[in-house]
Amino acid sequence: MDRFDLYRAENEMIDPPVILCENVTKDYVDGLHAVKNLNLQIRKGEFVFIVGSSGSGKSTLIKLLLREITPTSGIIMVNGRNIVRMRSRGVCKLRRSIGVVFQDFRLLKDRNVYDNVAFAQRVTQVPKKQIARDVPRILSIVGLADKYKSFPDELSGGEQQRVALARALVNNPVMLLADEPTGNLDPKNSLEIMRLLEEVNRRGTTVVVVTHNKEIVDMMQKRVITLNKGVLKSDKKGGYSHA
Repeated sequence: MDRFDLYRAENEMIDPPVILCENVTKDYVDGLHAVKNLNLQIRKGEFVFIVGSSGSGKSTLIKLLLREITPTSGIIMVNGRNIVRMRSRGVCKLRRSIGVVFQDFRLLKDRNVYDNVAFAQRVTQVPKKQIARDVPRILSIVGLADKYKSFPDELSGGEQQRVALARALVNNPVMLLADEPTGNLDPKNSLEIMRLLEEVNRRGTTVVVVTHNKEIVDMMQKRVITLNKGVLKSDKKGGYSHA
């Protein structure tokens, strides 16, 4: 082991990757290799795109990281903990440390913006005084401070996605997973959401975005992990077209 390898090993012990997958394979009952021998690391503070065509394994990877499913074989570490053998209590704690944003927003239609964001803290029994501080702060960050009384059907698609983003961030997660966050948005709102995610990343949150939007990926020029039929095809910085 040379000096560089020793330095890297020592720093990985001090500051382990936020995500570490070692030889991860996920087979379904029909024999499909959804993910095959996947090895990757995502470190604290990175902004990473995961791209690939339909059936490439992107959705399976998200489910694995959230422990919605378990791998057929391999090790998955999230924030320094092996989540493959994690018990139910640990899974609940894991999910509180990960913010998730979906394409379809998943807002509570009968609750206003404030209550939609506060809901994420109420379910984890955060004290009311802290909720009263945190919700206005995060709404200000996403540019919705003046919309806190509005209901989802009174908002544009871009505004609804901002509410979903605020809800994902209000508990100060270690990592944010965004699954096709611009899929239902026009180009202008898509760009605004990506700029918000970039600001979130600048504030220290690790951001992982699953997307098929080539224009967004090319524009952002971040690290791009490309999956193809469950296999890691490439992992490099730059645009979709260069992966």
